[in-house]
Amino acid sequence: MTTSGSSLRTVLAMTVTVVLWASAFVGIRAVGHEVGPGALTLGRIAVGSVALTVLLGVATLRRRATHGPHPEPTHPFPRGRLLAAVAVWGVAWFGLYNLVLNAAEQHLDAGTTALLVNIAPMLVAVLAGTLLGEGFPRRLVTGMAVALAGVVVIAVSTSSGRFDVVGVLLGLGAAVLYAGPATLQKRLLPHVDALTMTWLGCLAGTVAALPFLPALVDELATVGTSAMLGIVYLGVFPTAVAFTTWAYVLQRTSAGRTAAATYAVPPLTILLSWALLGEVPPVAALAGGVLALAGVAVATLPRRRHGTVLAPVPDAAVPAVERAA
Repeated sequence: MTTSGSSLRTVLAMTVTVVLWASAFVGIRAVGHEVGPGALTLGRIAVGSVALTVLLGVATLRRRATHGPHPEPTHPFPRGRLLAAVAVWGVAWFGLYNLVLNAAEQHLDAGTTALLVNIAPMLVAVLAGTLLGEGFPRRLVTGMAVALAGVVVIAVSTSSGRFDVVGVLLGLGAAVLYAGPATLQKRLLPHVDALTMTWLGCLAGTVAALPFLPALVDELATVGTSAMLGIVYLGVFPTAVAFTTWAYVLQRTSAGRTAAATYAVPPLTILLSWALLGEVPPVAALAGGVLALAGVAVATLPRRRHGTVLAPVPDAAVPAVERAA
């Protein structure tokens, strides 16, 4: 049975995750004016790997202080196929997803990008229906149609002026790259300690991004201090801290509650982007984003009737990280 203390920790962890992920969209947009997508990806996850190494070391010391010099681990260190699966998850999640997301924010403002990435939970449900045999209930199909209509509105509204359809396609690509690793993460977490998995995944993503090292070195030699601090912030907080708190939440929270909580990311991103960068999505893009959010909610959230939850999202299709940045 979940204690009130445990519930409070879960709520706090969810709050930290939502706020830091919203800030990441804004940070990427700000730093992206000086650092290219590949260099920014490597810089962010390299800093994240260092920070996660420190967090893992602190957690190990705390466990030893509590349980003795040779404490039994919650899960054995992953080996063989399990380790390979974690590495694949890390390359896709920390490497490819961040690369495409960074490229998207070269074309779109932070708020519009967050709205597009927000369709990821629906894609997770689609993957579950396709790969895990969960099927396609009517609500999922209806929600997909509504969300697609919202994406079309966003695409049309950003096809001129300072936005373009390339950015919309990149944002959708980021959502697709999000959905696959999200589904895999839910499958792996029962077998791997959450912090260890996050650490290994970030390391794997860093290794995969090493081809961008020359570009990172060249660009860091010319950027200002604010850009450098932005990369450090993205690596420490939205990456190391937020992905760790997310893994904690993912192991303890139902799909419906998780989805409802993380719907706060796009509006919070829009507010932060307006306050810090002076950027606000076009009105039509905001309307399309609301429509897309409504479609995702229809597709993924369980129905309630007289206090009873009906047709819940299958556990395999937990919308694991709906719109992380």
